[in-house]
Amino acid sequence: MFVKVCGTTNESDALLAVALGADAIGFIFAPSPRQIAPVVAADIVRRLPPEVLTVGVFRDESAQRVCEIVHRVGLGAAQLHGHESAADTRQVRERVPVVLKAFSAGDPALARSAGYGADMVILDSPRPGSGEVFDWALVDGVPDGTRLVLAGGLDPDNVARAIETARPFGVDVATGVESSPGQKDATKMRAFIEAARQAGEQFVPPWDGGEQRARPDNPDQPYDWADEEG
Repeated sequence: MFVKVCGTTNESDALLAVALGADAIGFIFAPSPRQIAPVVAADIVRRLPPEVLTVGVFRDESAQRVCEIVHRVGLGAAQLHGHESAADTRQVRERVPVVLKAFSAGDPALARSAGYGADMVILDSPRPGSGEVFDWALVDGVPDGTRLVLAGGLDPDNVARAIETARPFGVDVATGVESSPGQKDATKMRAFIEAARQAGEQFVPPWDGGEQRARPDNPDQPYDWADEEG
């Protein structure tokens, strides 16, 4: 089970999330209580292990600006969390190793998400960052074969149930493991990651050693995010 801890604003939280087993660390560059400056994110990214996927979160930025920040900060991925078009998403994917495209639950565009060319699709609540849970049955609108990452109101108490219901490729959490906006809670992070791993073992084949991910283009082959860095 792929686990992404998002809304990271400081080095200690990022390192702790990695130590607890997070596969990806997200940095929000869009307006948000968890927004971080690219220069600060760059300092944190340099201290993270190369096998951890570092993700820049953007909302309605131009493709050029997204790519510029991703490369300046040294990130491994871009997450497009606004109303970006399929063409914009594909343009970013041409220049960024991994792209995640987010859709709100119930968005009609979700049915066309395969045409965006993203490596993963995030399904979030209609109000991203609100910590609100949506009806997980809405994952039925995700096209077959999509690497779905479930977000929106997940926490240590409901993540196992969410995984059992939606059977996603991964889960994404921010608010659910915080003590305050932008500040992570170590106990909640540990509980969330452990619960996600245990639930994921029931539905998704485990990855060798915890360091290899399934390839976005071929789920049967092991994938190391570091292969695409640089």
